Amino acid sequence: MSEMLALEFMRNALLAALVVGLAAPMVGIFLVQRRLSLVGDGLGHVALAGVAIGVVTQSSPVWAALVAAILAGIAIELIRARGRTSGDVALALMFYGGIAAGVVIINRAEGAQTGNLTGFLFGAITTTSRSDVITFAILSAVIVGVVLVLRQRLFAVAGDEEYARASGLPVLALNIVLAVLTAVTVVVAMRVIGLLLISALMIIPNAAAQQFAGSFRSASWWAVLIGVLSSVGGVVTSYYADTASGGTIVLLAIALFAVAALGGAGWRALSRARHRHAERHPHEHGPGCGHEAVLHGDHVDYLHDGHRHAAHEGHYDEHAEEAHR
Repeated sequence: MSEMLALEFMRNALLAALVVGLAAPMVGIFLVQRRLSLVGDGLGHVALAGVAIGVVTQSSPVWAALVAAILAGIAIELIRARGRTSGDVALALMFYGGIAAGVVIINRAEGAQTGNLTGFLFGAITTTSRSDVITFAILSAVIVGVVLVLRQRLFAVAGDEEYARASGLPVLALNIVLAVLTAVTVVVAMRVIGLLLISALMIIPNAAAQQFAGSFRSASWWAVLIGVLSSVGGVVTSYYADTASGGTIVLLAIALFAVAALGGAGWRALSRARHRHAERHPHEHGPGCGHEAVLHGDHVDYLHDGHRHAAHEGHYDEHAEEAHR
């Protein structure tokens, strides 16, 4: 480990992986809620066109990709909200249009250095410079800050747009904010994991967290932890195994998902085995039923013939006395 940390390019790579693993799942959880898991791929392909423009004009590919991805994200939301085109169709238009534009721009450029495109497509984390790390850290800080401030509003819109609109929330504005956050995340992660694989780091950690997390809040924090373990662990593994960093990160994330899925299934099976119903319970409990009510967490238990009964999904659970002391 000390040998790896002695190398400057590996220190830069680990820092870049850390900020990406932190930011990507925080945005991805809202995409999962909205069933737009592939939107990162669509914006990634548009970002490719921006990279091509940056390469051809010999300007910064990162900033060109950022502008292209942000404009595409905003366009998708406007088309979905104002036009007759569905979100899936709008995403497909951006998806294929971005690839086509990138290919055309590169092929029209005489003598352009196109070798760097491979690094943007599949990740080239070992070529990340100190200035790249600073840029990614600033962009990631913006992502994390905006998500923390708007978390509840973004969750409300992702869960039910119609209810959020009826509640007075600016749904279109919040959707545009999420699209911009996704675009920024794509650009931050393209050096680490590649434009073709970026969606994996936004989606897989959240899918893994949902296997065992009991609430949206806990799922979001577990997803961040899994994202960081996947990104940083993938970089370390790729160094010692001499493998591509982007692919290694994704494979590690998938392995963590498999562990979470198996562990979650085992825990649910154990919970079902320990979940006791009141065998015969014709009496309906409630205010004024004549039995003592005992507050327990977010619900009420009723003392009945030496037992504690709690209403649960159309039946009554048997709660042991010692379990609530």
